[in-house]
Order: sequence, then C-alpha cells, then structure tokens
Amino acid sequence: MVACAFAPVRAADMAAAKTNYDTFCVKCHGPGGKGDGPAAATLSTSPRNFTDCAAMGKISDDTMFNVIKNGGAAAGLSKDMQAWSSGFEDGEMHDLVAYIRTFCKK
Repeated sequence: MVACAFAPVRAADMAAAKTNYDTFCVKCHGPGGKGDGPAAATLSTSPRNFTDCAAMGKISDDTMFNVIKNGGAAAGLSKDMQAWSSGFEDGEMHDLVAYIRTFCKK
C-alpha cells in the first residue's frame, strides 16, 4: 500500500493582494496593469503590461514570484524592478502573482 501526503493548497487572499498592488505596484504598472503607472516614464525599461495575455502566458508563476521577491535582475530582467523580499512575506508575494494573473482577460 502506498500512502500519499499532499500539502494543503493555500487560497490566495485577493483583497489583500489588491491592496498591496494598489499601494506598491500601481506607481509603475498602473491601476489596470498596463505598465502605464505615473512613474513608468522615469524608468529605463517599460514596466510589464500584465494585460498582454500572449506575453504573460509565457511567464510561469515561479518566475513572477522570483521577480517580485528578488527583483528583475534576478531573472535577467530590468533592475528597475526592485526586490520586495523585505517588504512582503512569501504568501503575500504568491497572492500578488495570483492577483496579477487577473489582469489578463481572454
């Protein structure tokens, strides 16, 4: 007999993720996730447009988590994307990934 143990899947706290996004991400990524926030023009690289389903479909959740946690440079992307490892707990970053995925409407 083989016994399998499964780790419980954590449900994303979308309300908290939206609050975090609105507080910390909107300035660059914009309220609609289009990469058009008020600080976007000051960056050397345009922020990612989360509504671009074709582009977002090529990015894994693990990559998005890594970029949020460790910054863009950790994934070979723009260093303009700062690391949030000291600002968010891992669960909050996973929730942000789930929230960011809601911008792509197929």
